[in-house]
Amino acid sequence: MNIPSNLKYTKDHEWVLIDGDIATVGITDFAQKELGDIVYVEVETLDQTLDKDEVFGTVEAVKTVSDLFLPMSGEIIEFNEELERNPEDVNSDPYGKGWMVKIKISNAAEVEELLSSDAYKQLIGA
Repeated sequence: MNIPSNLKYTKDHEWVLIDGDIATVGITDFAQKELGDIVYVEVETLDQTLDKDEVFGTVEAVKTVSDLFLPMSGEIIEFNEELERNPEDVNSDPYGKGWMVKIKISNAAEVEELLSSDAYKQLIGA
């Protein structure tokens, strides 16, 4: 299972790439495998400021719909519009083409609450 060490993780199976005050967010390789074939990604929170752990969207697989939880407080400044045409990118490249949103971080201290790759591996038993 692919769990890049340069990323941070949440207990809700999202990954976070921090670049200054911008965080790129997607779901982990583990999450996409658990969900199965992803057919739709919906994010209707673009340009909204949300608190940590608020729902920022949903991901729909063949058999289920799952909420997406914001790993850090901030403003949703970008949605990966490619996912509207190619939601399967989340399955084939969850850490690359399958990214979902970019956030302008409003509380940098929340970075410390995210999991390291080793801690995430322990969480999922990898």
